[in-house]
Amino acid sequence: MLLMECKSIKKYFGDRLILDIKDLKIYSEDRIGLVGINGEGKTTLINILAGIDNEYEGTVKSYGKFSLIGQLDKEIQGSIDSEAAKAFGANIKWDSNLSGGEKTRFKLAKGFYENSNMIIADEPTSNLDIEGIEILEEKFRKYRGAFIIVSHDREFLDRLCNKIIDLNKGKIKEYRGNYRSYREQKDQEYNREVFEYEQYIKEKGRIEGAIENVKRKGDSIKRTPKRMGNSEARLHRMGGQKAKANLNKTTKNMEKRLEHINIKGKPPETKRIKLDVPEENKLHSNIVICGNNINKAFKNKIIFKDAEFTIYNNSKNALIGPNGCGKSTLLKMIINGEVSIKKSKALKIGYYSQSLDIVEEELSILENVTKNSIYDENFVRITLARLLFKDKDVYKKVKVLSGGERVKVCFAKLILSDINLLILDEPTNYLDVDSLEIVEKVLKDYSGTILLVSHDRRFINAIADNILYIENHEIEASRGTYEEYMEKKNNPVIHREEEIKKQVLVLENRLSEVIGKLSAPSKKDDVKALDKEYYKILKDLKDLKLKFKNI
Repeated sequence: MLLMECKSIKKYFGDRLILDIKDLKIYSEDRIGLVGINGEGKTTLINILAGIDNEYEGTVKSYGKFSLIGQLDKEIQGSIDSEAAKAFGANIKWDSNLSGGEKTRFKLAKGFYENSNMIIADEPTSNLDIEGIEILEEKFRKYRGAFIIVSHDREFLDRLCNKIIDLNKGKIKEYRGNYRSYREQKDQEYNREVFEYEQYIKEKGRIEGAIENVKRKGDSIKRTPKRMGNSEARLHRMGGQKAKANLNKTTKNMEKRLEHINIKGKPPETKRIKLDVPEENKLHSNIVICGNNINKAFKNKIIFKDAEFTIYNNSKNALIGPNGCGKSTLLKMIINGEVSIKKSKALKIGYYSQSLDIVEEELSILENVTKNSIYDENFVRITLARLLFKDKDVYKKVKVLSGGERVKVCFAKLILSDINLLILDEPTNYLDVDSLEIVEKVLKDYSGTILLVSHDRRFINAIADNILYIENHEIEASRGTYEEYMEKKNNPVIHREEEIKKQVLVLENRLSEVIGKLSAPSKKDDVKALDKEYYKILKDLKDLKLKFKNI
């Protein structure tokens, strides 16, 4: 069943054509993800579909009732019923003083309980924690109508969508399948473009070579051998003129053929950026940061109680947990040098905060990044180009940039500066999917230590090899990827095994210390107490290993 139909849509900002969409149909079974780089007009298209923006050419016909879940607060007012509020953990009444996550939950509850047969949603996962995103996924999965969603959450798009619409230079192209399928199709298109370009270059070179060869033959016909008599020379010239005419005809035919072969532009190449921590900045201690007996509270709200954590050298750590559990607080405690958190003396931290305050508004992109860079300008330009700042773009002042562009400038400034630990607080905010995947690849290749906070599950899974999760005011660790962490979490047996392994590791480390002290005791050491502890540790290790065996 057809729910919405768009014909000949043209949208201008001044003289600039933003959207040029010939035809778009949305059917009742469609679950659409709308993607494209920032500034392409995704939100503009959503506003046209929702009837918020009426200043465009063309027609939009709706054959059913739809709900809008938008980004703007002015679209929202009033209250929702208690059932809707409970389903999303939202307030019953709208209040402009609500937090970002609370506002998003209210909008979602309102949108889902309007009894519509289509949902139009612009960044519905914005400000939600992972738990909130998973609740939203379940709601969309059970929703019986169609939907079109703008989102940069690839896992979200993968789990829900059966069609991806790619908005590029004002035009749309539809791809069947989820986001992963869309990326595969795009890669195939790119590989085909590369192949066709290479074939074009070969054919062009072959024809140009043949033309040059024919021209050389023509030049040799013009020359009369010196030893010929007059009559022979005359005959040679007559024969030569005929041959020359044939060669000229051949040349013209080949030149026409050259003109008519389809000109193929060279597909854009992406240079891989490998960022290594300079040798003099490398950390040689195994432990970079160690927190013990961490306690933090705001008024009557306890954030951390006797919490502890460890960041190891060259590890890539993701700090996760529900909104308000203390993720950003912990990052600030590390930065500010909390007494209970010990840091390596050689540590040089690059801190990315959500305020984007490390760049100077009046300086250009290039000036901002080169100001503290340990790399030469050529490498800085290559890195900026990889982040989609090309040619004259690098001379733009920061004050004219969009939120997503500012994020990329901050990111470039940090990774190219004199640091050996990256701390990133929600680095994926404001990024379109293309930019997000570029940042992801750079971080995967980064040779230093990383501690990041993010609600993007695929981003975390691609980068992190250690998960730190905040639960019950404590910080727990899970070695491995996010997928492995979820597997352990959902499987009690694996979870118990991991807990025992952690206890064994702690005891083995302590056993090494005790053996060291017993081997060369100092005057302060109580040898009898150490000897007693030694045998107790051995017994505890034996008990734990037996427990592990019996799981």
